[in-house]
Amino acid sequence: MLISNAFAQTAGAASPTSNLMSFLPLVLMFVVLYFIMIRPQMKRQKETRNMLAALAKGDEVVTSGGLAGRITKVGETFLTVEIAENVEINVQKGAVTTLLPKGTIKAL
Repeated sequence: MLISNAFAQTAGAASPTSNLMSFLPLVLMFVVLYFIMIRPQMKRQKETRNMLAALAKGDEVVTSGGLAGRITKVGETFLTVEIAENVEINVQKGAVTTLLPKGTIKAL
């Protein structure tokens, strides 16, 4: 006979504490990921949502395309932004990335 039979040893009965201990690293990894990645992202989204809801006429903003201007009209989903004297563009509210302090844009 060239191949011998292999006999597996029977494992002892697993205790409930060893089952819990085997899942503990997975649970700890999820908790760490929550506090390092998920929670800060949710906080940033909330701040952005509040900033977009609070936009008003006269606020100075920067868009995702890099255009800086003063809001002249606020709509439901669109803003009219004056980027130069007598030059106005329509942008989506979601394109606004930064709300600048008043007086930042002086040459309009």
